Amino acid sequence: MRYFLLGFLLLSVLIVAVAGRRGHMSRKPPFEIFPDMDRQPKLRPQTIAPFFKDKMSSQLPVAGTVARGSTFEESVLTTGRINGTTNWVETNALPITATLLARGQERFNINCSPCHGASGDGKGITTKFGMGIIADLHDAKPPRRVVQQADGEIFNTITFGKNLMGPYGPNVVPEDRWAIIAYLRVLQRSHLASIEDVPQDQRGKLPSPPPVPAAATGAKK
Repeated sequence: MRYFLLGFLLLSVLIVAVAGRRGHMSRKPPFEIFPDMDRQPKLRPQTIAPFFKDKMSSQLPVAGTVARGSTFEESVLTTGRINGTTNWVETNALPITATLLARGQERFNINCSPCHGASGDGKGITTKFGMGIIADLHDAKPPRRVVQQADGEIFNTITFGKNLMGPYGPNVVPEDRWAIIAYLRVLQRSHLASIEDVPQDQRGKLPSPPPVPAAATGAKK
């Protein structure tokens, strides 16, 4: 018991010595346990700073920076909605070109294929690690119905996420989101198109289907 009382007394003395006289006037420098909390390295405005190339401590914001609390200009390109309404735009906000599709394929393979697969069938590499609920982007049935969604709604899903899918707005700029959507429509067309979707004057250029093996037709030799 006496060791406990002795330890308690020493602890009390230590606390009083360190913090008991805070606020009292003194000409002596204060005892600081963490001095960097009081005097942190910093640059004062409009002073010389050898660290930067222009030797100025006040630097301009990085190009494209949006200040916290400020808003960006809302448009079809950045929201996926018709201006002044809550309605989704049906078609892509950017002109569909070969360059846009190539960009969309690149961005899709980087950001989307790990989960949705390179063909968009929902069988990406993440399914091998236990992630089983991934949307098949060719599925036209509710509740996923990605095929039937407007381009603006898909843009919103990429931006803010949906269900188990996280938001990709901070990682993918709006132009690249629209490029991904354009490429997604190509993937969907490659899976769901029929001969009626091919212009009549282009059907002759299609390759002939491979012959059906005799075993599949039930024919005997």
